[in-house]
Amino acid sequence: MSKLQDSSIPISVTSLPLKHSRQRNQNISPGISLLAGATAGAIEAATTYPFEFAKTRFQLKHNAYHAAAITTKNPFFSLLQTVRQNGIRVMYTGCSTLVIGTACKAGVRFLTFDSIKKIISDGDGKLSPARGLLAGMAAGAVESVIAITPTERIKTALIDDARMPTRQYKGGIHALQVIIREHGLNEVYRGLVSTTIKQSATSAVRMGIYNSLKENVSPRLGGFGNNPIATFGLGAIAGIITVFATQPFDTIKTRTQGATGITVSAAMKDIFRDGSVRAFWSGSSMRLGRLVLSGGIVFTVYESISAALTRTYINSS
Repeated sequence: MSKLQDSSIPISVTSLPLKHSRQRNQNISPGISLLAGATAGAIEAATTYPFEFAKTRFQLKHNAYHAAAITTKNPFFSLLQTVRQNGIRVMYTGCSTLVIGTACKAGVRFLTFDSIKKIISDGDGKLSPARGLLAGMAAGAVESVIAITPTERIKTALIDDARMPTRQYKGGIHALQVIIREHGLNEVYRGLVSTTIKQSATSAVRMGIYNSLKENVSPRLGGFGNNPIATFGLGAIAGIITVFATQPFDTIKTRTQGATGITVSAAMKDIFRDGSVRAFWSGSSMRLGRLVLSGGIVFTVYESISAALTRTYINSS
């Protein structure tokens, strides 16, 4: 009997710290979620902005002046033609606005997702696929209202304005001032409905799929903290699926947030008139390039920073 008791001691002693460590790793503090998400978003936006610029320009090509200036239907060649005509700096028109906005939205997204995950996850801290989609949808709606709609409105207006023969905006701050002065604060939130629909769908698919893949693959790899290659790969997969599932919402959102701005119904009619149903997937190749890199970068940076900060917090407590 004594031997059995002795042999059971190491099992209980070793299992408790592992369980405790696993729970602490799953329950990331709100401050860490916000900081890690904001850093990941800023790095991702700065790295992948040329793809975003090309996608937005391609989705706005219904303008007569732009149609005359850009003769190719291939978004990659369209980007090269634009650079040849206006210089390489044109690719970063509106970049600072998007970097700031992406840092805010990614911080809010991960904070909201992690907070909701704590509430609706099971006893092991895991989410079912349906609950993962629900948490992602809620995170997308919150980030749309707080950060995305205003910054996307300014970014899209700057890119749309840059292709005109006479520019009216000198930069992000100036564009914000002009829009508010001429149309009021409500104009900054033009496209809120389309942006929220798009972002809720995007975040639901992206966060839900990544979370599901992570929970199924991570145990086989001993966790994600020290495996950035696996994190990048699963983030990229989530990005690929997200593009084709949500591209129509993104195209509608872009049209509603152009320099002049139009309603959702008008945007849908314009898109259909430009190229029937296929036009709703306009710019998907450029968005695919961005979200493959974006998914890999943002989740890798987020997991690495949150793991490092969590270890620091645990060691100091």
